[in-house]
Amino acid sequence: MTSLPARLSALSADRLKGIRRGIEKESLRATNSGGLAMTPHPLALGSALTHPNITTDYSESQLELITGVHSTPETCLEELLQVHQFTYRALGDEMLWVSSMPCNLPADETIPIGQYGSSNVARAKSVYRMGLAHRYGRRMQTISGIHYNWSMPQVTSEQYFALIRNFRRHAFLLLYLFGASPALCSSFVAGRQHELQPLGEGTMYMPHGTSLRMGRLGYQSEAQASLCVSYNSLDGYASSLHEALTRPYPRYEAIAVVNPGGEYNQLATSLLQIENEFYGTIRPKRVIYPGERPLHALRERGVEYVEVRLLDLDPFVTIGIKAQTIRFLDAFLLHCLLSDSPPDTPAEIAALGRNQHKTAAFGRQPGLTLERGTENVTLTQWAGELLAEIAPIAASLDATHETTDYTDAIRSAQAVLADPDMLPSARVLDVMKQDYADSFMAFTRAQSQQTKAKLLALPFSAAQQARFAALGEQSLRDQKAIEDSDTMPFEIYRQQYVSAERLGLSKAAVKPALAQV
Repeated sequence: MTSLPARLSALSADRLKGIRRGIEKESLRATNSGGLAMTPHPLALGSALTHPNITTDYSESQLELITGVHSTPETCLEELLQVHQFTYRALGDEMLWVSSMPCNLPADETIPIGQYGSSNVARAKSVYRMGLAHRYGRRMQTISGIHYNWSMPQVTSEQYFALIRNFRRHAFLLLYLFGASPALCSSFVAGRQHELQPLGEGTMYMPHGTSLRMGRLGYQSEAQASLCVSYNSLDGYASSLHEALTRPYPRYEAIAVVNPGGEYNQLATSLLQIENEFYGTIRPKRVIYPGERPLHALRERGVEYVEVRLLDLDPFVTIGIKAQTIRFLDAFLLHCLLSDSPPDTPAEIAALGRNQHKTAAFGRQPGLTLERGTENVTLTQWAGELLAEIAPIAASLDATHETTDYTDAIRSAQAVLADPDMLPSARVLDVMKQDYADSFMAFTRAQSQQTKAKLLALPFSAAQQARFAALGEQSLRDQKAIEDSDTMPFEIYRQQYVSAERLGLSKAAVKPALAQV
């Protein structure tokens, strides 16, 4: 079996230059006082259903800003910056909340669910979100983060799954280095069991926490915890999801698809309504055809890229993520791809879940240990070993791109490993203490206001404004065209969309005219 250095040296410069990335960034719209904006999606931003760069995630108040696919971190971030600049100009008195943990939230049932128009696909998107509300509550869905999409040429589905297994083993390192949500507004946990400690006014926290978003208060589901999804092969992964998407789940059967008043509660009574409901730190992905289910696309054509889902918004960076973080991710993902990746087991999967929760809640605690196989090892020792292994990969990327930026990203990670007070999660707590009387709301409100002012002060040409305005207008026309072409009753549409036949067990042709939910 070849070693990591041998695999690295066998990589051509063309393949390293062929790495592609894109970003999806969620942010709540907030009022100037730090409350959730209850207004509809701004018309100036176009259609949330069809706009290529600007949509909503769970809530009508939760923007999702999307870049295209890029060959360099710089061009990716430049596009993300321009989308932000246009978006802020349409927000009026509102601002984007710069923390992953939400602003001051109203009563759960009043948090507005995303609306996408009158077409079947638009209704399905809203019904899916209503299902999430019934299953998990709306507050949990208002947590925001950054998704990083990554690919490299000539990587097979089998190799992507090997990458995913290693990513899950080593994800604690990303939570430690980039977690930036150690505190939250107490409105988020009102009426819930939690292990948080009180801090300043209206603030709860974990003293050594890194990413509460990725801990027990974040994207968690007891129902999904019963899923033991293996990443040993595409077939095994697809079979696990297929089961979750088709088998009725008693608690969700009790909710029913339609309530007695004739309104839809959810898309289906299965453990997962659709593929996107499966929470994970990383997902295998493939661009889908119109009307195709994501699982069908994976089964038919294999994995095209991976979606990294555990990054917090960085409240100290105007667009939530910086180039150095992207470079670290590129080197980290290459390490996951090139390292030996033994099959996972149910016991290892359970241990990885425990490691994730420990790092999220206690990551900066001195001497914290994690489970690695049959031994316990300190987080800092394991992290140091990983960074030493990633360093030669960063050097290869630097040699290919004639830079030192990748090595600098690793050295920066080694520096914060030696001085955890420099970690984003520690900096958040420090600035909260120094300047905002330990108040999460006061800190994040001020950071959000400063971010808005900085972005509005940057140059943004009339041509750039016109280009984005035209995209918005076109998206509204595209939404209307979808609505005008709908002829199928919604219930027939829903039944066809969630049917087992559409999940790709066979090579059957995809039925036309059904879009992705």
